[in-house]
Amino acid sequence: MTILIILSMVSGILVGQFFLPQQVANILNETTMYFLAFLLLGVGIDIGQNKEVISKIKKIGWKIILVPLMIGIGSIIGAILSGWLLTLPVNESSAIGAGFGWYSLSGVLITEIYDVQIGSLAFLTNIFRELLAVILIPLLAKKQESLTLIAPGGATTMDTTLPLIVKSSTSKLGVIAFISGVVLSFLVPILVPILIKL
Repeated sequence: MTILIILSMVSGILVGQFFLPQQVANILNETTMYFLAFLLLGVGIDIGQNKEVISKIKKIGWKIILVPLMIGIGSIIGAILSGWLLTLPVNESSAIGAGFGWYSLSGVLITEIYDVQIGSLAFLTNIFRELLAVILIPLLAKKQESLTLIAPGGATTMDTTLPLIVKSSTSKLGVIAFISGVVLSFLVPILVPILIKL
């Protein structure tokens, strides 16, 4: 599965770079959204059919919120450490990390509030996070079926990487991943402006 994903991604990059006309690329972007919605419908049906999932989530209770909080804290600390190696100020590196993989929003926010160059860096960093998550999730699933699968996706676990997580693990983990993605997506427009102004 991992090889298939990597081959698909590399093929898509090559086709997009050398063969695909811009008009077709615009149509493809919209079509991709419909396919993603269809995939999420399938995930929802799978979760709905598994009656044990909801009861297990209820048993976990409020502690489920700790998953996105720990992922968020880990992402920001990791970004600060990486920024230190690249001699980036803490406000810039932490704000980039607080994008949690939501590249379109974090890039625009930082560009409008702070600087175009750092906004572009945030955009690229969070795109690479999503691409890395697509590669890492199936690899991590081979080692263990745990909450570790959720962390690489960050905010994208509520949409683009959710089908991959469910395919690689269980419906229960899919529900936790979805909740984690929703919470992290909610935090992005709050944390990015606060951190970039530090």
